Amino acid sequence: MGLAGSFSASIDPVALDAWYPVWADSELPSPAARRTVLLETELQITRSRGGNIAIRALERSGELPVIRRFGYIWTSLGNPTRDLFQIPEFDEPDRRNLAAGSIGVRASAPRTVENFLDLGHLPIVHVNYLGIEQKAEIKPYDIQITEADGEVLARNCRVYQPQASLVATAGFEVEYTYRVPHPYCAILYKSSAIDAARSDVIAILVQPVDQDRSIAHMMVSVLDDQSSDKAIRAFQQFIFGQDKPILENQVPTRLPLDPRAEIPARVDATSSMYRRWLRAQGVRYGTVP
Repeated sequence: MGLAGSFSASIDPVALDAWYPVWADSELPSPAARRTVLLETELQITRSRGGNIAIRALERSGELPVIRRFGYIWTSLGNPTRDLFQIPEFDEPDRRNLAAGSIGVRASAPRTVENFLDLGHLPIVHVNYLGIEQKAEIKPYDIQITEADGEVLARNCRVYQPQASLVATAGFEVEYTYRVPHPYCAILYKSSAIDAARSDVIAILVQPVDQDRSIAHMMVSVLDDQSSDKAIRAFQQFIFGQDKPILENQVPTRLPLDPRAEIPARVDATSSMYRRWLRAQGVRYGTVP
């Protein structure tokens, strides 16, 4: 049973009823209790000596629902009407699945997701890793709302990357596919440096602390039998660390949904589609409607 009746009118029903990651499963010892904030509500997450996980909103009665998936513990403050989305690659036996870090950001959850979807910044912000200025052109790509799941899907996105991953030994043109199955979560499928027929998977799973702050939980599911867990996590955190100061200096901190508020370029087609999708879904939390 959710706690929908006690929340501010500023939290729209879509945001309230969604599932959210609130803690990395591997970082909650047994027994232990940790606290975090979701949608302006303080939570206590407890793992018993037997390994069972319980979540409750402090100063309110009753336990919240729990899902353990993609290396994170998820909950909802409302009444979810559908299961959490799937990432089938996560279940492939030869992949390295890691919770790659949880980083606080002084920006709303939609702003944080949109930054992840931004192809244009790769050769500017992540120079010599995910792009170079000499090959900064982003070619036209395909974008749609899928009929089956109603997700934002951008395909055939191509960008030259000097070091696409830790196991990349040379630069190459990387193919990206972006998938947005949740208002505050996005998944990137990018060409594997060691198997051209498959993709590495990187997801940003955002926990809205309040309308202007969030926690970006990162998950990777990669084809890499060479690097240590520590090195894989460090690489992802290094890349996000380059984004963080730029993301936190965007004004306003909330994402404008009015198409006239910020003029997009052709390369921003995914961001523009994401904004329209949020507006159509009725998502208002963390946005400027």
